[in-house]
Amino acid sequence: MSQRRPRPSAMAVNLQGHSATFARYGSPIAGVTSLTAAESPPRCSPHADWVLCGMVTTPNTAHGPTASPIAKAIEDALEGRMLLTHPFYKRWEAGTLQPGELGEYARQYRSFEAALPQVLSGVIERLAADGSKDVAEMVQRNLDDELGHPEPHLALFDRFAAAVSAQDPSTDARIGAGPAAAGLVATYLDLVEEGSVAALSAVAAYETQASAIAASKAEGLRRWYGIGDAGAAFWDVHAVMDADHGDWAIDALTHLEADPTAVAKAAKRAADAWWEFLDEREADAPVGAALCAS
Repeated sequence: MSQRRPRPSAMAVNLQGHSATFARYGSPIAGVTSLTAAESPPRCSPHADWVLCGMVTTPNTAHGPTASPIAKAIEDALEGRMLLTHPFYKRWEAGTLQPGELGEYARQYRSFEAALPQVLSGVIERLAADGSKDVAEMVQRNLDDELGHPEPHLALFDRFAAAVSAQDPSTDARIGAGPAAAGLVATYLDLVEEGSVAALSAVAAYETQASAIAASKAEGLRRWYGIGDAGAAFWDVHAVMDADHGDWAIDALTHLEADPTAVAKAAKRAADAWWEFLDEREADAPVGAALCAS
């Protein structure tokens, strides 16, 4: 099993006036000092030729090894469900989201971000019970990142939510997650109950594309919506970190000798739940908003 890549030289990242450090892979992001060429590690792991900058692509059989069966299973599950192709994210990238849409997106998305530590903890417990200590340690590192690297990610997300004027559900019990957001969380929790392979497949379905999604979001926030570094920091961190997390998920499933068919089935359930989440946001868009993207 491939081990987590050692973090290269730490870099200072200014997040709301204080310095934090985290590893960086790939192209520069705002507020992050570039590494020298000698310090920069490979952007993608050798075994996942189809994972490019966190984005699933067609396996590059002409310029490298064929994707592993697990990687291919995730790719197949994501066919037609690549989130950056969804109309809502296309409008985000184009700068045509209407007033209030980002705030409502943040309010709904927060339910998943808040539940993610519970999902990862459940996977760790399952792996430990199955005797898969090495894989449990890999997921634990993912959880450690979520809970405190460079700081709790929910705190970073809440700064994004505040920057886009999202309603705070903690101040009003009537402000809860909508059906699709609640369904997304329920899907992940159900897959944890089904077992380690199902849960890790769901994690991989998002993490293997999350880096590119986060980078696109951060760029759009700065370019079109007037959001500064503090508000975009959550996405900056994930643009860097989730490429590594996607690799871990594939490594973990490979180490468990997971059945690619089972991986694809669970990953598709997760991918469908994410798509439905964005469908709900698009359905709730102001009248005529979609026309602004054309």
